[in-house]
Amino acid sequence: MSLLTTERKEEKGTHSMVTGKSTQGKSFLQAVGTSFYDSIGDIVFGMEDGTVSILGLVFGVASSTTSSSVVLLAGATGAISAAVSMMAGTFLDVESTNDQAKARLAHEQMEIDNNLEGEKQEVRVRLRTAGFNDQDTAAIVDALARHPKTLLQVEATSELQFGSTERKNPFVQAAWMFISDLFAAFVPVVPFALLPLANARLVSLIITGLLLLLLGVGRGLVGHRNVVLTALQTLGIATAAALAGFLIGKLVTR
Repeated sequence: MSLLTTERKEEKGTHSMVTGKSTQGKSFLQAVGTSFYDSIGDIVFGMEDGTVSILGLVFGVASSTTSSSVVLLAGATGAISAAVSMMAGTFLDVESTNDQAKARLAHEQMEIDNNLEGEKQEVRVRLRTAGFNDQDTAAIVDALARHPKTLLQVEATSELQFGSTERKNPFVQAAWMFISDLFAAFVPVVPFALLPLANARLVSLIITGLLLLLLGVGRGLVGHRNVVLTALQTLGIATAAALAGFLIGKLVTR
């Protein structure tokens, strides 16, 4: 084998490795992007949860101490703990949902493999119920019978109530929840690291209120609800949490 041939093979091998890594990187980024789009509702919920819970904690501690560092310590500890808890909960929830979906899809696949005629009859009934005539129903069922994967997708959507046979990545979902919850939870806390206690209370209340207003608008847009009412509802919940924390702090230190 010539030296030139060897060099060309090495170049091809290197190119293949780089291409493979590039493809994996693109696939991961696509998964992250898709996951963000699919999880936007959960992300907004995570941010709301983190903000409201830590707001109550911060104002409870702030009403019972004269030290910003104490509030900062309590708020930062609470924010990190809440974010980790939400991350773990999301991971376990997505993993459990995936396991259940996988088991149900496997059962449905087994029924297609062992009792294709029975599955075809189920599809016929659903199509007729949906208003298809006998001719269209027969054509659709025959086409699905020739493509078992498509038939499984149809069964996943109509019978099992799954939007897709593809499952969510629990690691990516948990990461989004951790980041969103942690970011939002630190918003009420940061002013206490930068300002005296009295000023920090006011600034924390203002910036947290603005964040919750935006989250309320986002929740309204995601859920196709009245944006104004949703925003006011979010602010109302946050106000209740802050007052509860404030009152508990006062009662404890009496």
